[in-house]
Amino acid sequence: MSIVTKEILKKAFSNLCTAKAMAELYEANFKHVSKYVHATSRGHEAIQTALGMQLLPQDYAFPYYRDDAMLLSFGLKPYDLMLQLMAKKDDPFSAGRTYYCHPSLKDDDKPKIPHQSSATGMQAIPATGVAMGMQYKELQGLNDKAIKDLPLVVCSLGDASVTEGEIAEAFQMAALKQMPIIFLIQDNGWDISANAAETRAQDAFGYAKGFNGLEAISIDGANFIESYEAVEKVIKTIRQERRPFLIHAKVPLLNHHTSGVRMEWYRDDLEEARSRDPYPVLKQQVLDSGVSSEEILNIENECKTAVETDYYLSLKAEDPKPEDLFTHDFAPTPITEEKGERSPKGAEKVVMVDCALFAVEELMTKHKECLLYGQDVGGRLGGVFREAATLAQKFGDDRVFNTPIQEAFIVGSTVGMSAVGLKPIVEVQFADYIWPGLNQLFTEVSRSCYLSNGKWPVSMILRVPIGAYGSGGPYHSSSVESILTNIRGIKIAYPSNGADLKGLMKAAYYDPNPVVILEHKGLYWSKVPGTKGATSVQPAEDYVLPFGKAWVLQEIWKQEHMETLTIVTYGMGVHWAMNASEALGMKEQIEVIDLRTLFPLDEDTIMKSVRKTGKCLVVTEEPSNNSFARALAGKIQEECFRFLDAPVMTIGSENMPAIPLNSTLEETMIPSTEKVKRKINELLNY
Repeated sequence: MSIVTKEILKKAFSNLCTAKAMAELYEANFKHVSKYVHATSRGHEAIQTALGMQLLPQDYAFPYYRDDAMLLSFGLKPYDLMLQLMAKKDDPFSAGRTYYCHPSLKDDDKPKIPHQSSATGMQAIPATGVAMGMQYKELQGLNDKAIKDLPLVVCSLGDASVTEGEIAEAFQMAALKQMPIIFLIQDNGWDISANAAETRAQDAFGYAKGFNGLEAISIDGANFIESYEAVEKVIKTIRQERRPFLIHAKVPLLNHHTSGVRMEWYRDDLEEARSRDPYPVLKQQVLDSGVSSEEILNIENECKTAVETDYYLSLKAEDPKPEDLFTHDFAPTPITEEKGERSPKGAEKVVMVDCALFAVEELMTKHKECLLYGQDVGGRLGGVFREAATLAQKFGDDRVFNTPIQEAFIVGSTVGMSAVGLKPIVEVQFADYIWPGLNQLFTEVSRSCYLSNGKWPVSMILRVPIGAYGSGGPYHSSSVESILTNIRGIKIAYPSNGADLKGLMKAAYYDPNPVVILEHKGLYWSKVPGTKGATSVQPAEDYVLPFGKAWVLQEIWKQEHMETLTIVTYGMGVHWAMNASEALGMKEQIEVIDLRTLFPLDEDTIMKSVRKTGKCLVVTEEPSNNSFARALAGKIQEECFRFLDAPVMTIGSENMPAIPLNSTLEETMIPSTEKVKRKINELLNY
């Protein structure tokens, strides 16, 4: 006997009628609604509805941009979706900030939808991160005991997106760790104008066979009863057995790719596609269940009327105001002041890498929501710099574990982990390896708070060993801060010593926003001559250092009869600056500012110092052309022009493509105390 009752069929038919009426209304009002790009679910409604009707409020969903029928099946109204279509102020997902059918939802009575971009396939990694977080919470006993049915995740994808490399990373981790996730692949045979035969060696069902432990089924996604029954079996299995599935649903595309790309321009299969329309199939299934033709007609008319009513209401809804632009770029942080004991009496100095290690250990001891993962951080090695040494042994392999070589997954999974209430600390092994993770950092992590209108800030810490020393060569020595400072929506620390690193690590943990901590490898053990200042007395456990508070490390008085200079720097540059001023005997003439954090940036401290000294040098390890340092120099020049006795200058590495392996060439490439000394003299004598 089928589990699909008459009531289920009627509810599903109403949902399809509503989605179809919306698509037809949008087409009839094409010029108006196409002010903002949108797509519809026309042809995909049956599988979307079959899945959406069976999800529970504790479940998480990552719909894609064609999933408006799925959203309606969650209980959202056409008016809700139309507010986003029109980019209105009360758009419940993004307050007018992002495209139609790009939802983010945190309602108590509906499945949870973290923010996701429209980059096709990019949602697979954050979705798998949610499943990983669910699994972790089950292992640690952190589940809500009041919830009867264990939660699961749905990641909805178009078939074309499955060719993305990041999809493979998500499939690999879901299969490897046996996570509770459904990958729903809606296969309509098209990318935009490129079809499956041109772009795919196999469909998603065939592709899934390469991932051991990822069970896949292929169904007719245009048949509601078949879809509902298949989804019911999969959901029941996942709730009980906690393992991943892929549902390959074959569907027709009956509308334009998007409102901006019309199907008539490139499609030669429209008649065949229309012959597979799920609407008449479900209509007949409803009739066969005993519902009268008259009742079906009433459902159709009621849905059409409701859609039209909501459309005209949405047209009249309020638009955002200019000031609405400036909200929810970050969630408020509770850490606004330096607190705790920075230099406890009787404590010994320790190297910088140990300050970070102790900070993570203290956090993990205190908070079961805290976990650490990345390449080689697990028990066998504890990190290539031993920055996670002993942590796996102390906290277990479920809390400190290795990942594959998947920078995109390492970074992007934090979106999902954060969404279920965890605080991941993750690591990219070298700054040079961050590039595969930038897509997730920029597209998913940094924009989540802003584009979800504050609902889904991503609370994570990304540790990045950075910088050159000891012939690291071209793939282990790069500085990347200028790339990161151009990603709005993340906070960035670059400490010069262990105490600051520990205090900033603690502040980052309690900050609800994404934080990148750049940790210079040459300062970890103070092996580079002249960097003993990176060692610190181990701060107390309660020590926190807020972001955006620079340190005037070497302060001077205003001099009337002597040339003075401000050096603004961070990381290794702090040690070059301090050593240079001492070697020149100019500690009374040179004020040194350690930025500590590159964003937020303590502009007040910088400008106050430069107005006092009249000259400024910005020191960086990056090549200075087009860099953060050069931009900062321009900002200082703009704000302090009236007080300057010379141009604001910068010194950085030579503007070459990479740092060579040979030690002589490396030394020639990067700054040093001697080079900073020469630049100081040049500026003071200007």
